[in-house]
Amino acid sequence: MKDSLQSGIDFQHTFTVPEEKTVPHLYPESPEFQLMPRVLATGFMVGLFEWACIRAVNPHIDWPREQTVGTAVHFTHLAATPPGLTITVRGRLEKVEGRRLSFSLAAEDGVDTISEGTHERFIIDAERFKARAAAKAAGAIEASGG
Repeated sequence: MKDSLQSGIDFQHTFTVPEEKTVPHLYPESPEFQLMPRVLATGFMVGLFEWACIRAVNPHIDWPREQTVGTAVHFTHLAATPPGLTITVRGRLEKVEGRRLSFSLAAEDGVDTISEGTHERFIIDAERFKARAAAKAAGAIEASGG
C-alpha cells in the first residue's frame, strides 16, 4: 500500500452495456435466464462496481503484486438498463482500515439511477492468494478421490 491510499478518494467509471452483459448471458446454461429480459444482469452490475473500485485503488497500491478482492456487497438494482446505454458509476473510498477498504457507490444509465450501495474490498498479496487457492483446489481434488 502506498501512503496515498486514504479515505476520500472520489472516482468515476463509465461502461456501455453490450448484449453479452444481459441476463441471458449470466448463466447461458440456465433455461430460466434464457427467457428473461435482455437488460443488464445484476451479477454483471456487481462486477462493474468491483471493476470501478479496482481501478480507483490500483494507483494507490503496489499493483499487480498487491491486488484487491471483494468481500462484501450491498447494492440495490433500481432500474433496468438495456444494451447500448452507458452506465456511469460514481464512487468514494469511505474508509481504509488496514487492508480493508469500504466504498460507497451509485450508478446511472443516462435515464435512471440504476443502483446505490456499498462495497468492501480487501488488499491481498496476489502470489500468496493464488498459492492458497491452488492448494485448496488440490486438496478438494484429493479429497474427492480424483
